[in-house]
Amino acid sequence: MRVVVAEDHALLRDGLTRLLTAYGLEVLEALEGTSGLDQALLRPDVDLAVLDVRLPPTFTDEGLRAAIAARTARPGFPVMVLSQYVEQLYARELLASGDGAIGYLLKDRVADAGEFVESVRRVGSGGTVLDPEVVAALMSRRRDEPIDRLTEREREVLALMAEGRSNAAIASALWVTEKAVAKHINSIFTKLDLPVAVDDNRRVLAVLAYLRA
Repeated sequence: MRVVVAEDHALLRDGLTRLLTAYGLEVLEALEGTSGLDQALLRPDVDLAVLDVRLPPTFTDEGLRAAIAARTARPGFPVMVLSQYVEQLYARELLASGDGAIGYLLKDRVADAGEFVESVRRVGSGGTVLDPEVVAALMSRRRDEPIDRLTEREREVLALMAEGRSNAAIASALWVTEKAVAKHINSIFTKLDLPVAVDDNRRVLAVLAYLRA
């Protein structure tokens, strides 16, 4: 998997590059700001981007804007966003396409190198990985959406799905059986009007519907 990294802090940029390389990913470019970033994200040999939300020159939302632009030009292009804060407006826009292949993690909560790289790989494979605080922030919305059909337990299951957890991991976190988790997930699909479809990943669509609501 070939990666573009954009991070303004030199030590963190170097650390990300070394970490990804150590786990078998190839870092094609490691940039400190937006200069050359748009072009790098359009390279046909790039499989995924790991971007800081706040990049020079204004240190506001350049990274997210670059990610959104890249996914507009290349629908479904995998992007892992790292941030100190949850930028709700742009996070929602980033998730709005429903294509998946999105990660949004808060820097202070990334404590395990192996787990982080696994999250990057999951995003590169089309999955969605969201920090629990990102999920919580994006859940602050109007309560007149189809998502309101879900029970409290189903919401807990869906929130854990949004973190990228497997059925087994969800079962362990909630102290229930995997069979119970599977029943909750099937109920979620039904309540969110997500029928079985060969070309659709209902798990990803459920998470994105939840976060876009």
